[in-house]
Amino acid sequence: MSDQSQVAQVFLQESIRAFESMKKLADQAFAQAADEHFYQTLDEESNSLEVLIKHMHGNMLSRWVDFLTSDGEKETRERDMEFESSRYSREELLSLWEEGWKVLFDALHPLTPEDVLRIIRIRGQEHTVIQAIQRQVSHYGYHVGQIVFLSKHLASQQGWKTLSIARGQSKAFRPS
Repeated sequence: MSDQSQVAQVFLQESIRAFESMKKLADQAFAQAADEHFYQTLDEESNSLEVLIKHMHGNMLSRWVDFLTSDGEKETRERDMEFESSRYSREELLSLWEEGWKVLFDALHPLTPEDVLRIIRIRGQEHTVIQAIQRQVSHYGYHVGQIVFLSKHLASQQGWKTLSIARGQSKAFRPS
């Protein structure tokens, strides 16, 4: 395997690892959120957990279904509807969440080092596969941060369990 192929393979593996890490963080945040937290916002301009899930689900289906062969903004997507409350149940929302991630991982796992420089389209604009993946790593990281922040804020009175190193515990994680 050439050096370039090795780098491409590492990029694909690291991208999958980054997405897995994001999903795990959000899953842990959802686990600490009460059912009613899924519909609460901090203000009129903020998104609820429900809206964030619906938006990420819509984006994932649009971007990752037929990833290499069709435009990443599908004509069937109703993006504006993703930002309206539907009052789906917690179970329905988590089902959408899982479906979106399944589509993403099903698209990423078969990719090969030869695919990373292929050109795909998103909203008619050309992107290499690398650019398209990086675009989504950034986008989903942004929304997972919102999910964790909102879940932590809403569940703070119920004894939130930190998802990273707890305050005042950093020294325990330094190498000796």
